[in-house]
Amino acid sequence: MTDQEIFSDLSRIGKRLFTEHLVGGNFGNMSARYADGYFITRTGSYLDADPAQAVLMPLNGRVTPGASSEWRVHTAIYNEAEQHAAVVHAHPAHAVALSLLVEDEIRTIDSEGKMLAPSITVVDGAPGTQELADAVAKGLRSANVVIARGHGTFAAGKDLDQAYLFTSLAEHCCKILHYTKLYRQ
Repeated sequence: MTDQEIFSDLSRIGKRLFTEHLVGGNFGNMSARYADGYFITRTGSYLDADPAQAVLMPLNGRVTPGASSEWRVHTAIYNEAEQHAAVVHAHPAHAVALSLLVEDEIRTIDSEGKMLAPSITVVDGAPGTQELADAVAKGLRSANVVIARGHGTFAAGKDLDQAYLFTSLAEHCCKILHYTKLYRQ
C-alpha cells in the first residue's frame, strides 16, 4: 500500500468515526503499517482533517515529533500482534461507560457480537503509558478489539476498514447491552 493510499484511508475512516459519533473533538487516533514502521495521526489532530499530516513512526519505540500521545500502544500492537496492519483508537460512549461497570470483559449478546467478538477484554492503564500499551497489545494478540477502562476502544485488523469495523461493532454490542437492560426494567 502506498503512502497516498494510507492517507486516503485515514481520511475516509476518520470521517466515518465522526459521522457515527465514535469520536468527538480531537479525541482518538489511527495508524497503518508502512514499510518498516507505520503512519500515525498527529497528537491533538482531528481524525477527519488532512491525513497527510500523519507522521511516520519506526517500530523501535523512538517517538517521531508530533506523533499521537498513544504511539506506545500502536508500537506495542505492531510488535506484539504482528497479524495486525492497522489500528483505530476511538472513544465510543457506550463502550467507555460499560467498561467502568465490568471486571475484565464484556460478554456480547447480539448475533453480530457473538459471531465476531463474543467477549471483549477490558484492560487497565492510564492513557499514553507503557502499562496501557502492554495490556492492549496482549489483548489484541488473539482478538481484534479491546476496551481501555474508562478511556476507549483499541481495534486492530488487516487494514483500517477492519479496525473500524471492530470499533463500530464494540459500540453496537455495548448499546445492545445497555438497551436490553433498560427495556427489562
